Amino acid sequence: MSDVPPSQRGKRSHRRRRRPWLRWALAVTVAVVLLVGGLVVGVWAKLTGNVKHVDVTADDLGAARPARMSGTALNILVVGSDRRDGANAKYGRLAGERTDTIMLVHLSSRRDHAMVVSFPRDSLVQLPACRATGDLPGQRPHLGMINESFNSGGIGCAWKTIETLTRVHIDHFVKIDFSGFKSLVDAVGGVEVCLPEPVHDKKALLRLPAGRQTLDGEQALGYVRARYSMGDGSDIGRIQRQQMFVASMVKKVMSGETLTDPARLWAVLDAGTKAVTTDPGLTPSVMKELALSLRGLDAGRIRFVTTPWHYSLTQPGRVEWVQPQADRLFQVVAKDEKIEGVKGGQAKVARSKVQVELRNGTWRSGLAKEVAAALEQRGYHISKIGDTGRKPQAKTTILYGPNGETRVPTLSRDLVTAAPKHVPAARTNRLVLVIGDDWKGVKPLRGDDHESIKGFDATHDSCAA
Repeated sequence: MSDVPPSQRGKRSHRRRRRPWLRWALAVTVAVVLLVGGLVVGVWAKLTGNVKHVDVTADDLGAARPARMSGTALNILVVGSDRRDGANAKYGRLAGERTDTIMLVHLSSRRDHAMVVSFPRDSLVQLPACRATGDLPGQRPHLGMINESFNSGGIGCAWKTIETLTRVHIDHFVKIDFSGFKSLVDAVGGVEVCLPEPVHDKKALLRLPAGRQTLDGEQALGYVRARYSMGDGSDIGRIQRQQMFVASMVKKVMSGETLTDPARLWAVLDAGTKAVTTDPGLTPSVMKELALSLRGLDAGRIRFVTTPWHYSLTQPGRVEWVQPQADRLFQVVAKDEKIEGVKGGQAKVARSKVQVELRNGTWRSGLAKEVAAALEQRGYHISKIGDTGRKPQAKTTILYGPNGETRVPTLSRDLVTAAPKHVPAARTNRLVLVIGDDWKGVKPLRGDDHESIKGFDATHDSCAA
């Protein structure tokens, strides 16, 4: 017979009955923790396995690399590949691989601002020597287009070329091809753009109505690749469109719409890691730490700028960088300086250096003289006034020859509407302004001669006037 009083025996019995429930709850808790931990490890392992890496060695980059600045500022080379094999074959058969887009992303040491510098693919630059690698022949030093380097020596040669030209130390690279870009756009749920007029571009496989709309991956690829069917048909116009698109996509990724939706966030992470090829040092773990360090960066503090440029006088259709403006921009990046006061974009030819011949293509008597007076007040030199041989002309057009190409942007910026048209046989630098029935006059004066390095921020609305 137990010496324990009945009242105590009841309490012990009650505690014994409760212990299985406590043990069960503890077991479930441990199981949940292990399951969640296992899922996290599994998810992280999957993301890590998604990323493809290409090693860029010291031999690829050479011994004369620019010094890396102290601190935690980072410079990441981002290239869009136009490779046309495999899943990309439907965009046309083209041997090799070139950089369809070249950008340098600069993240400040304090992570309080970021800058994206675009390099026009039509840039005529002094290319450095690159060693042969794999099936690629390498590159000899010569004057050529900047996107040749990738086709000649791969990403290592492209990396070396940008470092040599800018004297900016690059820490990592990211490459994305057509298919990867499409999957990333689809993962974020599409990206919104606004088109002033409908687009039908067979080369870019693109057909879109006018107005505000959200593009899926296939449409977005055509939108950022289209050249001759949108804007002025130049690579510069395409760069500006790419910058606006990237800004819109960054804004969406950094919004609560993506970050607070676990399913969409996972889709973005999965698609993003599958879409890119990086150097071995840019692992998902490094990407995660980088993303965490940017949590306090407002989308409006991301600036987009194009390397200062002007049209080449020696090779029509190519562009050259303007000095010392370009070097000043690169110095800002290399030294992690403030960006205020530095200019980017196209260098403007002074109005006083532009000769214009006016031809009235409408039935409006005296219109050419009115336009001539308005342009002369702006500082243009009017060389001749007359009429077109055939009337009416529907569209206002700026006719120019190879020697007048550099002057077209100056006049275009002063006119409400005018479509440039190249006349290869023309041997003068004079511009011919054909006034059509769509003539809407001259724009109000403004004081900017260059695109500011501030460019636009990631909150930019492409539909805004």
